[in-house]
Amino acid sequence: MSRLQLQKQLVGLFLASSPSVWWSPTRRRLLSTRSLLAKRRNKKKRKMEKREDLRSILPYLPVVMRSSTLFWPSHVVEALKELARGPLHSHVDSGHILFTAIEDIRNSLSLSSNSLAPSTSLGYSLFFDELMTREESRKWFEEVVPALGSLLLRLPSLLEAHYENADKVLNVGAMIGTGLRMLDSQEAGIVFLSRELIAALLGCSLFCLFPDHDRYMKQLQIINFDQLFAYGIYSFSFSLSLYEDYSQKQESKIRCIIHYFQRISSDMPKGVVSLERKVLPFEGDADLISYPNSNFWSTSAIPLCKFEVHTSGHIEDQSGEAVEVDFANKYLGGGALGRGCVQEEIRFMVSPELIAGMLFLTAMEENEAIDIVGVERFSSYTGYASSFRFSGDYVDERDVDNLGRRKTRIVAIDALCSPGMRQYREKFVLREINKAFCGFLYQFKYQKYQKILQENGWSSEQFDASTLTYMETSEEEISNHEFEKFQNNYQRMEQGNNIGVATGNWGCSAFGGDPELKAIIQWLAASQALRPFIAYYTFGLEALQNLDEVASWILSQRWTVGDLWNMLIEYSTKRSKGETTVGFLQWLLPSLYGHGARSFDGDG
Repeated sequence: MSRLQLQKQLVGLFLASSPSVWWSPTRRRLLSTRSLLAKRRNKKKRKMEKREDLRSILPYLPVVMRSSTLFWPSHVVEALKELARGPLHSHVDSGHILFTAIEDIRNSLSLSSNSLAPSTSLGYSLFFDELMTREESRKWFEEVVPALGSLLLRLPSLLEAHYENADKVLNVGAMIGTGLRMLDSQEAGIVFLSRELIAALLGCSLFCLFPDHDRYMKQLQIINFDQLFAYGIYSFSFSLSLYEDYSQKQESKIRCIIHYFQRISSDMPKGVVSLERKVLPFEGDADLISYPNSNFWSTSAIPLCKFEVHTSGHIEDQSGEAVEVDFANKYLGGGALGRGCVQEEIRFMVSPELIAGMLFLTAMEENEAIDIVGVERFSSYTGYASSFRFSGDYVDERDVDNLGRRKTRIVAIDALCSPGMRQYREKFVLREINKAFCGFLYQFKYQKYQKILQENGWSSEQFDASTLTYMETSEEEISNHEFEKFQNNYQRMEQGNNIGVATGNWGCSAFGGDPELKAIIQWLAASQALRPFIAYYTFGLEALQNLDEVASWILSQRWTVGDLWNMLIEYSTKRSKGETTVGFLQWLLPSLYGHGARSFDGDG
């Protein structure tokens, strides 16, 4: 060590240990504050490394963790910085070059190109270079791609901020975890994601950056967009007529996704989205409603809720705050990122934030449903299946709740697929009604109903509309005395007494179910779940042309859930035995179909 270096060290030690004009109070306070902040950061980092929620999802994220810090590998950072600077620096000004850049980033993440769908590169090239207009392509590469590059650079910090705040969302400490994590089958739980974080995750999907080595084994959906671009569009290069016949709906699906990125790149949405796995436990649980048996339904004295029939329009167009039913595949999203283009897939395209759930929600079992609140709709559309077409921008004017979520509530429930005649057997009718009940049920509201009955010494037969009104107006008093703090905060997630169910021909069409049977099943489930109404969209189906009249007649009879369930089981038993071949509506009320009135004295 030189003499000069030794002198500098001695001076430094003197200044550090002696009050002097060079060691002012202001400087001491500044260094003390910096030291405190550094300690806090290190403590937060150590805490984050121990988080089980992060550890469960980390293998499925494209970022890596080292020394308690999330980050992109250096080569990825440089590539994203280049994209963020625009095409003059990155030279990314076409679909072909964009996919080359994507492959380079994937290589830096040690992701194999063999895991992508065949012709993915051709799909990107065709869409951005051939199907987009020149002006659309210019704006995409000059404005949107740089914005996405900047957004993805922030993904590690967005994730760290997410986990730092994850346990504060419901103001209940660690009693209800809301952090991003793997939500496996039979694991009831909820995740809150900021919409900016969702945008970053979907940007990773567009760039195909998620590892996919064991998603299939984990019963998880694909999450990268390679199949979305590869399927259908690539046929354009081989047969123009095949493209015209088949792939316009695939092009429209991609246009919905691209429109979403165009919107968020210029105006990043604020707020949060919640994604919840709901479970009806098979085993008895003192705190939760368990999976009901046939006797539960047969003896229910709960009155049927109001039934509204809509012969036109779409579920997502309903103007109220009703829970919207997603006619789901057991794998959330179904074929949204593949070739699928029916009800669920279309909903995911016009509201792409729904795709985030496909990252961490495994396949649903028969006693499970998935509830998603807060997504925004970005696109308008026309048609269905092969006739589906993107038709432009959509301005979503839904209000925001007190947790920062748009008041769009979507529940995903999967029906039996191709059930045939087995759908009339009691075992499978029970499966379908319990699936719908799981989706429609709000556990804490149902618990309040049960507590009121117990406190007042009432039986379930004494329950009526006035009881429901009392239950709702007494909410504050009940919650103060009967529920723990975490329940009170959890109840904030679904405030309001007018939240019904908006649904339609669930489990029919592509799934092959009986629409009359499914309509009644959903009505029973909504009523038992204490929903005030069900808005049913028939989509003009001829088999349901008398649904409104039959529902009005049933309500005029003041039937309970148990009454209608018993009639449905009687019909289903006869149908499964071949003793009747008519639909339930005609069997129940033959006078509407030009036959004599049915007797209800038990003779069937």
